[in-house]
Amino acid sequence: MMDHARDLASVCEATDRLLTAAAALDNADVTEPSRLPGWTRGHVLAHLARNADALVNVLEGRPMYASAEARDADIERDAPRPLKTQLADVRDSANRFQDAASLSQDWSRTVELRNGVLDTAAWLPFRRWIEVELHHVDLGIGYDLEDLPGEFAQREINFLAHRFSKHPDVPALTIKQDDGRLLVTGAVEGVTAEQLDSGYRPPLPDLTVSGRQADLLGWLAGRRDGSALHVEGGTLPSLPPL
Repeated sequence: MMDHARDLASVCEATDRLLTAAAALDNADVTEPSRLPGWTRGHVLAHLARNADALVNVLEGRPMYASAEARDADIERDAPRPLKTQLADVRDSANRFQDAASLSQDWSRTVELRNGVLDTAAWLPFRRWIEVELHHVDLGIGYDLEDLPGEFAQREINFLAHRFSKHPDVPALTIKQDDGRLLVTGAVEGVTAEQLDSGYRPPLPDLTVSGRQADLLGWLAGRRDGSALHVEGGTLPSLPPL
C-alpha cells in the first residue's frame, strides 16, 4: 500500500534540498544547459513549477494540462526568468501542491494524468517526488544519482521496471541489483499482462542486466547510457522514452 502522507513529507524534504542547492546559482547559471538535451536549467525549474500546478489540477478533478502544446508553451515562456523568480515559483507551486494534497481526498480513486495515463491518486505524491529528485539531478549542480535517498532509488527502479513490464519494444530481461534483488521486466513471451498484474512471475529471462543501484536507475530513467552495467545473455536494449 502507498503511504501518501509519508511520500508528501519526502516531497517537502526533496524540494527543500533542491531550493537550497539552486539558491547558490546566479541569473547566468539559469540560462546554461541542463543535463536534459535542449533544456536550460531555467527550463527544468519552470517545468518543476508547472508540474506541481498540473498535479493540483489532477487532485482537483481537472485535466492535468490544457494540451501538450500549452504545457510546452508554458515551460518555454517561464524558462528565461531570473533565478529569484524561478525559485519563488518552484516554492509557491510546491506549497500549492502540498495544500491541495492535505485536503480530504479519496486516495483510492483513479485519476487521469498526461497522455491518458491512469493511476491511483495515492501514487501522485510519489510521482511528484520522482519529478523533484530526478530534475534536481538534471540541473547539473552537484547532485547526482548516487546522492538520491536509497529508499527513493529502490522504489523508482521498481516503478520503472513495472512500467516497462508490458512494453512490446522492451525484450524480456532480468534486472539483478548489487544486493542480489531480482526484477523481471520487458515483454515476457507467452505471458499476458493480466498474469503479470495478478502477481505471476514467469521463469527468469536469459537476458540479465546487473549493476549498481545508481547505474540501473540511470539507465531505466534515461539518464545514463548503461555502459557501466554488466549484461549477460544478449546486448543491452535501448529503452523507449518515458
